[in-house]
Amino acid sequence: MTDMGAFRDAVAAWVGGGGDGGSVAELAALLPVRTVVLLEGLSDVAAVNALAARRGRDLEADGVCVLSMGGAMNVGRFARLLGVDGLGVRLVGLCDERELPYYVRGFEQAGAAEEGIFVCAADLEDELIRALGVARVGELVRGEGELRALEIFLQQPAQQGRAPEQQFRRFLGTKKGRKIRYGRVLVEALDDDRVPGPLDALLASL
Repeated sequence: MTDMGAFRDAVAAWVGGGGDGGSVAELAALLPVRTVVLLEGLSDVAAVNALAARRGRDLEADGVCVLSMGGAMNVGRFARLLGVDGLGVRLVGLCDERELPYYVRGFEQAGAAEEGIFVCAADLEDELIRALGVARVGELVRGEGELRALEIFLQQPAQQGRAPEQQFRRFLGTKKGRKIRYGRVLVEALDDDRVPGPLDALLASL
């Protein structure tokens, strides 16, 4: 049975030079895929999917593929193959402010609208931590059974004198899979009126 996972795998193979556009186009038509959301990594995917779920959205049923590119610098290659001159689907993206030039250039080259790019100040984790507040994030870390790991991390010399928001951001990236897990956990803990603007606007555009 064809599903969005098969489409994502086919796109990854195509971008990596190990597949072909014909099979990707066939899968896109079968599903059908109308929009691809280009994200830097899997933690961003987890956050977008978590917000969609809490709002009762079935993105796959709506023809939306949420895709991790494995790094913002890959956006040009993905956009070129999936945009107007390639697969011909609508492109939307969420990126950090420092990565915006990569997205703008990639979207321009693919003939995609820059209005589809939504920008976080530092990164999505920073947006989520500021929206929740450091006290609430600490509660969530405790709830995930990682309070001791956080305490040990905060004792490191490199963390002394840093703002709590920066410490939490760094903590989320210190263990494989942690950012992905907290991408979901932090979004699920948000009050409805505290969803970060870039993430909120991205979902509203789909």
